[in-house]
Amino acid sequence: MNLASILEGKPDDALALVSRGRPITYGELRDRVGRLRGGLAAQGIEPGDRVGILAANNPFFVEAYLAALGAGAVAVPMNPASPSAEVRNELAAIGAKMVFVGPSGRGAMAGIGRGAVPVETVIAPEGVELAGSVVLEKILGDPTPVVERSADDLAVMIFTAGTSGSPKAAMLTHGNLLSNIEQMQQHPLRALTVDDKSLGVLPMFHIFGLNVLLGLSLYAGASVVLVERFDPASALDTIKDHQVTIVAGAPTMFQAWATMPEADPGAFQSVRLVVSGAAPLSPETASAFETRYRVPIYQGYGLTEAAPTVTSSVVGGEPRPGSIGVPLPGVDVRLVDHDGEDVLHGDEGEIWVKGPNVFAGYWNDPDATAAALTSDGWLRTGDIAVVDDDGHLFIVDRAKDLIIVSGFNVYPAEVEDALLEHPGVEAVAVVGMPHPHSGETVKAFVVTRPGHSVEEDELIEFCAGRLARYKCPTKVTFVAELPLGMGGKLLRRALRS
Repeated sequence: MNLASILEGKPDDALALVSRGRPITYGELRDRVGRLRGGLAAQGIEPGDRVGILAANNPFFVEAYLAALGAGAVAVPMNPASPSAEVRNELAAIGAKMVFVGPSGRGAMAGIGRGAVPVETVIAPEGVELAGSVVLEKILGDPTPVVERSADDLAVMIFTAGTSGSPKAAMLTHGNLLSNIEQMQQHPLRALTVDDKSLGVLPMFHIFGLNVLLGLSLYAGASVVLVERFDPASALDTIKDHQVTIVAGAPTMFQAWATMPEADPGAFQSVRLVVSGAAPLSPETASAFETRYRVPIYQGYGLTEAAPTVTSSVVGGEPRPGSIGVPLPGVDVRLVDHDGEDVLHGDEGEIWVKGPNVFAGYWNDPDATAAALTSDGWLRTGDIAVVDDDGHLFIVDRAKDLIIVSGFNVYPAEVEDALLEHPGVEAVAVVGMPHPHSGETVKAFVVTRPGHSVEEDELIEFCAGRLARYKCPTKVTFVAELPLGMGGKLLRRALRS
């Protein structure tokens, strides 16, 4: 098997992608991916090699992703908007042999010295000026067959904050990703079909955009209208102009649409299914959206380590306010207490997940893997939920310190480490605070070193040179000391309150 085989068997003239108004058929996409697969082999890419992808939602990303998988390599999508330091660290951590760099990732890659990472080859599309890179069009060869892989072979690695600790590369196998696609399709009324068109605005370096949007659509023989950046007004135009039928998004998107002053209430007339994930969707946003556009939002829950979908209200029937739905077919879910025992019905418990979609662990991090996975294969999510009498789950809290900004995971330790590099910072603690548009925002509490004068904007910009913008604090509060409990443990809850 090989996940890249989802392209096979589709009619040559069937629509696969639309990018900037240009249609791309399955026949054209198969040919381009096959020729690029041959080019990768000629460049020395072998099964198991890690291949970074630093690009936005465009045909270049899709071709690079499917060609890397088809060549037996491990695809590693990364945020093209990340600063050079973050990209350098990620490429070094995975030992990337090759990296694809699109126009949006050129700036980040240009700031990395070639000797700082193990990358042997950089591939860029025609027109992207990047020193030392190879032009994509010049390596296209004769189409070669998809390399056979087993279900347990690695297909993708995605950097995530994980269920504990700082960001690390989650390892997803061909079997993990394909299993979750098949689990999502097991619904007789709302499974995707060849007649569907998906709005491709979720970033594909995020597992939601990669597997729920792109993977599921291609598996079903549907088409994807690629959108590189989310703008509420232009996205509504895209949905209407292309008669989009499937919209998958994060809560911030639906909140923006629900509050647009002059939005066309008929913009979603062609849409048959709207799903929300990546962060909690407030009942107020769901209600306002449905009132305005006459389309309900089906909320789901997942995480990178589950490839990603665990539960969905699509499977559970009609959406219930605040509910993340019920487990997908083939996914087992438990709610457990601190001792790993199942809680009584109606009590709060940590969500544990088991199934063929659960990841293989974190790259080169056995301790973090052991903390996330039990010896018998249960994934500890760190999220706290309750279940109602009908089996519908409701998230009530997070056991971990994870911050979710516009659907993206931010772990406090990563931001704290970046701030501690500043010579004027003695100690720092980072927490998530509620935000009306992004769900949460990052706030830092800083103790300065004696004799140093540090400004708030200075620290925010300092972070921006080391981390993606969504990870940077939007507010810095200077304090004389941080609240510590017995044993010296930081009391983040005291800072939030």
